[in-house]
Amino acid sequence: MKALRLAFVLVILCVAAYPQTQDLGNGAFANEKGPILMAVDATQAIVDMKSPYSLFILYLAAKDQNKDYLVARNDVTMVYNGTEYKMPSVKELREKYSGEIRDVDLYSRLAAGGLVSSWIRVYDFSRRTDFFPAFRPGAPIPVDEGSMTGSIGFRTKCYFKNPGFQKGDTLTIKVRDKKKPEITSEVEVTLK
Repeated sequence: MKALRLAFVLVILCVAAYPQTQDLGNGAFANEKGPILMAVDATQAIVDMKSPYSLFILYLAAKDQNKDYLVARNDVTMVYNGTEYKMPSVKELREKYSGEIRDVDLYSRLAAGGLVSSWIRVYDFSRRTDFFPAFRPGAPIPVDEGSMTGSIGFRTKCYFKNPGFQKGDTLTIKVRDKKKPEITSEVEVTLK
């Protein structure tokens, strides 16, 4: 009987440790299980898999609308094949990559409809701030931190240096609260 209980507890712990990502279709993925709700639109990264820098659109919000969270640029990472990658600086991206405006224009035509069926439909996302604003007039203000409070979420472009993505690969995008690093959330993305 003890062995059966132990096996049951192990199964529960394994299920709880799994990130619980939902594949919403069309390159969209979401996770509602952590304190910070996350959704990722990977459409651009999937369509332009050979680009030296891959674009992901990230949506973040506080699951408990009575709490507030702050995610810094350095608190957003990508894990691919066991290696953790940080986002480049805006300066590095602009010096080494000239495809930002093309990416934004292409993304506006590709934008995945799958996200609408997720939790993001009940939150407001300001488009006035961004980790990687497009370099053109009227662009959002570049920020190093994104805040979430009440029903206001944070939407931003995230770039990661492409480590050699292949069709069918899985990666994980993780975030951590700046004030309380023990508060984390993550989303698994499959490049299909």
